[in-house]
Amino acid sequence: MIDRRPFERLGGANHGWLDAKHHFSFSNYYDPKRMHWGALRVWNDDAIAAGTGFPPHPHAEMEIITYVREGAITHQDSMGNKGRTLAGDVQVMSAGTGVRHAEYNLEDETTRLFQIWIEPNQHGGAPSWGAKPFPRGERAGKFVALASGFSEDADALPIRTDARVLGATLKAGDETDYEIGAHRLGYLVPAKGSIEINGVVIGERDGAAIADEAVLRIKALEDAELVLVDAAA
Repeated sequence: MIDRRPFERLGGANHGWLDAKHHFSFSNYYDPKRMHWGALRVWNDDAIAAGTGFPPHPHAEMEIITYVREGAITHQDSMGNKGRTLAGDVQVMSAGTGVRHAEYNLEDETTRLFQIWIEPNQHGGAPSWGAKPFPRGERAGKFVALASGFSEDADALPIRTDARVLGATLKAGDETDYEIGAHRLGYLVPAKGSIEINGVVIGERDGAAIADEAVLRIKALEDAELVLVDAAA
C-alpha cells in the first residue's frame, strides 16, 4: 500500500517569516487521520525567511531530525552546543529529559528544510545534539543512512528509536531498490524531482505513506533528491 499525499493538499500555515507545510497534525493543523505514521510523528516542510527563525523553546522525549534542503540553519541549545548545518546536511537532537534550543536562518536567502520528529523507544536520558555533512554525491544511486537507531549504521547520526532516516539522489531514468520489510512503515518525500515507487507516481514534495511493501522499487522520472523514514509500525 502506497498512499500518495499531494503537497498542495497538506496542512500548514504561513506566518510571514515561516511558511510551513505539515504532513501530519501539528500546531493548529489537526487531522485525526494523520496523527502519525508508526513512530513517525512530524514531517514539516519549512521555508524560513532570511534573518528569522525559531527563538528558544523546550522539547522533551522526541528525536528531532533536520534535513536542510537549501540555505543553512544555525543551532544553539541549553547544553552549550552551537552549529551551522548547510544544505544537504543533517542535524539530530535527542531531547531526552528536556532541552531548550533555537534555530535561526542567519543567511541572506531563504532556508528550506524538512523537520522530522520520531518518537523514541528509550525514555529519559540526557539530551544530545549532533550534525554531520552528507555529500549528495555519496548518495548517488542508493540510499544512505543519515540518522539511525541501529548499531550497524555506524556512519549515521545516532537516534534513540527503532528507525532510520535515509537519503538518496537519482538521475532521471535511474532506478534503485530499498528493502524495507513487510512489517515496517515507510514515509518518503522527494525534496526535488518526481519518482515512481512500485508503480505509483510521487511528485516533488509529495508524501508517500508506505505499508505492506517488502521492497521499494524506485525510478526517477527526473533528477531527484529523496528522503525516506523507515520506522517501526
